[in-house]
Order: sequence, then structure tokens, then C-alpha cells
Amino acid sequence: METAAEFVEGFRRYWSAPSLDGLSVLLAPDVTLVQPLAPRMRGLDEVRRQFAAIFAWLPDLRAEVDRWSSAGNVVFIEFRLRATIGGRPFEWPVIDRFLLRDDGLAVERVTYFDPLPLLAAAATRPSGWRQLWRSGAATVLLRPKGRPDAHRLQL
Repeated sequence: METAAEFVEGFRRYWSAPSLDGLSVLLAPDVTLVQPLAPRMRGLDEVRRQFAAIFAWLPDLRAEVDRWSSAGNVVFIEFRLRATIGGRPFEWPVIDRFLLRDDGLAVERVTYFDPLPLLAAAATRPSGWRQLWRSGAATVLLRPKGRPDAHRLQL
């Protein structure tokens, strides 16, 4: 991938059928990811570990791109994530900011979204609690305070 448009098309394709192996099509091996409700992820191996828990909790997670823009090697993508939580559909808006290398792979991604509706959906749909707990995605929320990951919720 060499252009922002090609990167966005790769992003669109990835999120139509996301997989752990497919992350390397978009992300450099030394990538850093920052997002609400998760610790900072450094390197593709750590990204795969964290996303394995997310995909275990939300196996039907998909995204639809609404719009995007770029300036130089920075790409912003506005999209909607969709998944089933506790047997009911849920959707939330997201914006990702990517910093791309010359070869088109992302070395940094920062995600912006309001986590409260997602947390409320998870909390008010008890039929999904077991899947959330077993996935391991909830354990990141229960880690002790005092970690430098200020972007995630600390209980």
C-alpha cells in the first residue's frame, strides 16, 4: 500500500472479515495502538493478544467506514463498529488516527470513541456477561490503579 486511499481500502476490507492474521496487512511489526478501555499495545504480537480477547467477546465485530481524510502520512478514518452484545445488536461511532510509514503500514494508531455507551450495553445485558468474562476482555478493566494507561477506565 502506498497511498492513503489504498490504506483506507485495506482497512475497509480488513473490517469486513477481521482476523488476527489480517492485522499485518495494515500494521507494522513495531506498531503502537492506543484506544479506550485497553492498555497501550506495542508490537504486533501484543496487538494480536489484545484483539484475540476482543474478538472472543465480540466474534461478529465488523466496521463500516463513513468517511476519511489524510494529510501527508496521517490518515483519519471515521467509522461505525457493530457487534452483538448480550444477544442484541450494538453500534458505536469511532475515529482512528493512523501514522503511516513510507511503505503504507501504520506505525501508530490512536482510537477515539466514547466508551460509556459500550460499557452500559455490556453492563445492562446480563446474557452477555459470561462471554465477556471468558473472553478475557473484561480483565483489563479490573487491573489495579496506578498504571500509566490513563486512557482506560480504572475501577
